[in-house]
Amino acid sequence: MLRPAAKRAGLSSIGWHSLRHSYRTWLDETGAPITVQRELMRHSTIAMAMDGYGRGVASANGKANARVVGMLLDDGEEHASEPSFQ
Repeated sequence: MLRPAAKRAGLSSIGWHSLRHSYRTWLDETGAPITVQRELMRHSTIAMAMDGYGRGVASANGKANARVVGMLLDDGEEHASEPSFQ
């Protein structure tokens, strides 16, 4: 059912597992702790949740880094390279 719909939409190589990867990425974007992600993805270990589906989205990594830099600077101002988590 999914593959024919994807083909009609002009998408190729999409299946249910693609949606699983998307779900994991979206969980990462929400800032959900990895323990919560592991449980929702029904992985037996945190290592499987981390290794099996990557290390998250590059923009989330940048946001996390910018927050740490902002905490270190502690000047009370929001920096251009310091986007907020949403």
